[in-house]
Amino acid sequence: MIDNFTFYNPTKIVFGTGTIAKINKLIPHKAKVMVLYGGGSIKKNGVYEQVMAALKKREVLEFGGIEANPDYDTLLQAVKKIQKKGVNFLLAVGGGSVIDGVKFIALAALYPGKDPWDILAGDGLSQATEALPFGTVLTLPATGSEMNSNAVISRRSIQEKLSFGSDLVFPRFSILDPETTYSLPQKQVRNGLVDAFVHVIEQYLTYPVGALVQDRQAEAILMALMDAAPAALRMPPDYNARANYMWAATCALNHTLSRGVPEDWATHNIGHELTALYGLDHAETLAAVLPWLLWYKRKQKQAKLLQYGYRVLGIKTQKYADRIDQTIEATSAFFHSLGMPTTLTAYGIDPEEAAQKVQARMESHQWTFGEHNDITGKDAAEILRLSR
Repeated sequence: MIDNFTFYNPTKIVFGTGTIAKINKLIPHKAKVMVLYGGGSIKKNGVYEQVMAALKKREVLEFGGIEANPDYDTLLQAVKKIQKKGVNFLLAVGGGSVIDGVKFIALAALYPGKDPWDILAGDGLSQATEALPFGTVLTLPATGSEMNSNAVISRRSIQEKLSFGSDLVFPRFSILDPETTYSLPQKQVRNGLVDAFVHVIEQYLTYPVGALVQDRQAEAILMALMDAAPAALRMPPDYNARANYMWAATCALNHTLSRGVPEDWATHNIGHELTALYGLDHAETLAAVLPWLLWYKRKQKQAKLLQYGYRVLGIKTQKYADRIDQTIEATSAFFHSLGMPTTLTAYGIDPEEAAQKVQARMESHQWTFGEHNDITGKDAAEILRLSR
């Protein structure tokens, strides 16, 4: 049965070529703006110039250097600068890492407690009552952070990677111009496609509850990502392919697919541990975990695996066991077609070592994952042992 739910998403999406120029009208006239970005690629691809041209009549401060997998200590530097300079509107220019970092910054800048880390690791989120308003200019489609209220933050000094969600950190607006993706390396496009694909899988491939709309929406996005992927990876870039990829990645995690249905997120949570331990890209961890998690949980996920294989992948084999085998193999084959490995050994990581470390971390936190909340540290270890 579909659960009761509330759907709320106030983010305004401004989509298409040339839309960065509209930023000025989307930010309050008297706002003191800080533009936040990552390693500086926006200064090489023309996005920075477009943003600054749009804000040329305003007082604008900058903060650069937000990492992939944004680091807590870096973000605190931005918080101090915001508080010192009286900034009251933020503009995140970049991919999901920059946007996630700005979500944390927006909360931490107005956080009434003593230690902002409690927003992630304690009860600080319940103490937060307001956040600085912010908008985004998306340059790397992947996480859906431009249209949701979630964020994932790393703290490398203690090898932690934790997430939070709050209605206080929906972007006020997000600019989605497919041409901002034209300078992306193929690896980043590959990572974005995999990340978006697994986002959908985590909300869809659980167990049936009769949610016809959510199921068909999820299947449509999965098929759109698979259809768009080959052209999205090509150089020179194709506008329509990048536009479809960008919008599919946004729709993959803007909360519409998950309303009223069970969600998994075990692949993501195990993946976060691998990133914290080994520094792998987020999408690399997802591809190294998902196929093996599906093998391990194939009995519990049988009904949805059969549905996914039939509707999305066109696998019509009558024998259920064979269809599930082919479905999981086809999922791995899609990742391989993008140039994405699906094993830890491909990165020189010993699956046994990873299994033991992740099990220890999960057990120390008393974490369990999955739609049935039944994937323990021991189960995660068994899944990782398969990734060879």
